[in-house]
Amino acid sequence: MTIRALILTLIALAALGWIVSQGFHVVSQDRIALVVRFGKPIAIVDKPGLYLKAPLIDAVVSYDKHLLSLQPPLDQVILGDQKRIEVTTISRFRISDALRFYQSVGTEDQARVNLAQIVSSAVRKELGKASLPSLLTAGRDRISDDIRTEVAREGQELGVEVTDVRILRAELPAETSQAIYDRMTSERVREAKELRAQGFEVAQQIRSKADREKEILLSDALRESQTVRGVADAESNQISVSAFSRDPDFYDLYRTLQVYRAALTQGGPTFVLSPTSELLKYFAQAPKVRKPTASAPLAAEPKP
Repeated sequence: MTIRALILTLIALAALGWIVSQGFHVVSQDRIALVVRFGKPIAIVDKPGLYLKAPLIDAVVSYDKHLLSLQPPLDQVILGDQKRIEVTTISRFRISDALRFYQSVGTEDQARVNLAQIVSSAVRKELGKASLPSLLTAGRDRISDDIRTEVAREGQELGVEVTDVRILRAELPAETSQAIYDRMTSERVREAKELRAQGFEVAQQIRSKADREKEILLSDALRESQTVRGVADAESNQISVSAFSRDPDFYDLYRTLQVYRAALTQGGPTFVLSPTSELLKYFAQAPKVRKPTASAPLAAEPKP
């Protein structure tokens, strides 16, 4: 056998092997296969194994049988109360009808695009009838269930089964949140000013009442003290009159001595009086002090 014949034989064997390999296809346990002949589906294989197909004529398109997830990008939605929020959702789906799936979208990437549009439309429809407080209460689960029902109904036309659609996050845009925060801050500042004004007014009332009660108490105390002092002065005058009537000379002496005590103390006032003044009469009546006599001189000591 010549070298040329050997090469041709090897090429023929390789071509035959390739043709034979093209006559088989393998379906794994987690895939579902669709046999397509000239663009027309002719068979669906959903069980794992080795299967025959027409070489160079049939093509095999396989899809994942697992539960798939879809998380569209952040979307802005206007609520029923005209509030604008940013919503993020997550969906779970699986390919339930491979033939319809192939005929409607063809690939998983295109299915994700179409399903994302369906989810966005359903979210806008349901949230357009809801208010912002309902998204913060138990009504959020009901809204998610309504969205899931709507998406599942339209997803059947794509050959997919939508098992769940949930709202991951629903929050106000940053500029709206800042505006609400500023408005809440100004409202709290206004309330604080009102409370301070009310507190100042109440404090003024309490202070005025306390000052009025203080003046009343002081007035009553002053009146009572003056009354007591008047009674005491009257009793003192009666005692003085009684004492004076008993011994006028002693009373006169006692009063004069009180004047001496007040006038002659250190730091007292200075009086200029004549020697014949009535105030000095007791000094004039004082007993005479005898002058001491000079003692006799001592005798001179004798000279030695």
